Amino acid sequence: MKKLYGKSELAFSIIMIAVYCVLLSVGDNLSAEAGITKIISFPVALLMSIILLLFIKKNGLSEKYGLCRPKTMAKDMLYYIPLFIMLLANVMFGVKVNLSVGETVLYMLTMMCVGFLEEIIFRGMLFKAMSKDSLKSAVAVSSVTFGIGHIINLFNGSGAELLPNLLQVIYAVAAGFMFVMIFLKSGSLIPCIAIHGVFNALGVFADETSLTVTDRIISCVFLVIVSGFYGGYLAVRMKKKSE
Repeated sequence: MKKLYGKSELAFSIIMIAVYCVLLSVGDNLSAEAGITKIISFPVALLMSIILLLFIKKNGLSEKYGLCRPKTMAKDMLYYIPLFIMLLANVMFGVKVNLSVGETVLYMLTMMCVGFLEEIIFRGMLFKAMSKDSLKSAVAVSSVTFGIGHIINLFNGSGAELLPNLLQVIYAVAAGFMFVMIFLKSGSLIPCIAIHGVFNALGVFADETSLTVTDRIISCVFLVIVSGFYGGYLAVRMKKKSE
């Protein structure tokens, strides 16, 4: 890993994205075949998280990839209130126990690992590698690839349907932009990792069966507005400070 990383950080990040997508897709498919939600996905995600964390720690990359305390005061980040507001999206149309207790725990633990992996890979590695040449391009690519990457949910055995998945892609692009701005402004990915993981984990309690098309669109618009506002606010603040 270190050898490849030393040759090209961009190539390393792209390979990590590919490995992540393949392993989690295989894990979800095997879990579906086993009949127990995330029974394979969780150990796969956990192992990958541990390996990536050890690699970062061993090579002194913690601060570079945001595994550190925020360097910006909480009040300048609006106390991260928009992040907590966006958590409402998964439960705004009702709460339902969709899985057994064991499967619910497995699902939530897997999603916490997913939050860590996606933030480190997309916001940390890919963004940092590209920002050396162009900051604007890095922001755009990190945001868009993060959103488009969710299309894989149509094929990985998670049972995602076309419309919900396309809406997920749309709000994931907005959320990706917001997370990048948080990283740029604060120098830390810890808030992004925490909220990303919790947001995904709360999805296990969403009452998906009763959601109408209108409900899904409203939820998507809600997330885009919150993410767009917060990301835009941070971008403007940084621009004014630089001026």
